[in-house]
Amino acid sequence: MTITDIPERYRVSSTRRETEDTWTLELEPVATREVGFAPGQFTMLYAFGAGEVPISVSGDPGRHGTLVHTVRAVGATTRAVCAAAEGQELGVRGPFGRGWPVADAEGQDLVVVAGGVGLAPLRSVLYTALADRERYGRLVLLYGGRTPDQLLFRDELVEWSGRDDIEVSLIVDAADEDWHGRVGVVPALVERAGLAGGAVAMVCGPEVMMRYAVEALLDAGLAPDRVHLSMERNMKCAVGHCGHCQWGPSFVCRDGPVYSWSEAERWFGIREL
Repeated sequence: MTITDIPERYRVSSTRRETEDTWTLELEPVATREVGFAPGQFTMLYAFGAGEVPISVSGDPGRHGTLVHTVRAVGATTRAVCAAAEGQELGVRGPFGRGWPVADAEGQDLVVVAGGVGLAPLRSVLYTALADRERYGRLVLLYGGRTPDQLLFRDELVEWSGRDDIEVSLIVDAADEDWHGRVGVVPALVERAGLAGGAVAMVCGPEVMMRYAVEALLDAGLAPDRVHLSMERNMKCAVGHCGHCQWGPSFVCRDGPVYSWSEAERWFGIREL
């Protein structure tokens, strides 16, 4: 039995409600090793008595000793994770998977395109780029949600919007009376961003949003191998053994969850997958 087979005990040190059904949890190890991670990797979170679920790490890779996960309550296990109170213990396996190619983007413009809860797996990319801002050209965040109250990390969005070293554009499908920003879909932000062909893009969100965002990025001149997306679907064992996440010839938990469009294009449009 290897370390990836055994959940390690972590204690919930804080929780924050992001939206009606989404929470961010900070976890600290209970007399176990500290887990480092690369942006885009995920862990398997185990709620004792409920089950195990794959969740991307949404925290700062430079902050050691704490794991941060942003979880949407959509099933029995994620509801149990989201309901975890401060002091409660959860199990953690990992981290697993291939993350975002942040290092490959150094010296280039970096574009983060997210929809809904898809900002969570990309939040660590923004932390990494802002910590070493001089390593990148333009840093652009294009983010949207169904409604304003569905946007994650709203305090940080306000903070980032006030900085002069990151360009933040937000959009919602449907506005309320307090929303004074853009209304529409995320791919429309790509069209307005004035991107250069040499930029590197990282995309996460609902699959239909990713499809049209990728089309807009390609139309803007980005090469397919410079557009990357996260395919977090059907993962179960996290080590490529169970077959639940097989996607074409690859296993998302082992070979992803991040793929370049060059790798993903052939399989992305097959409905049966």
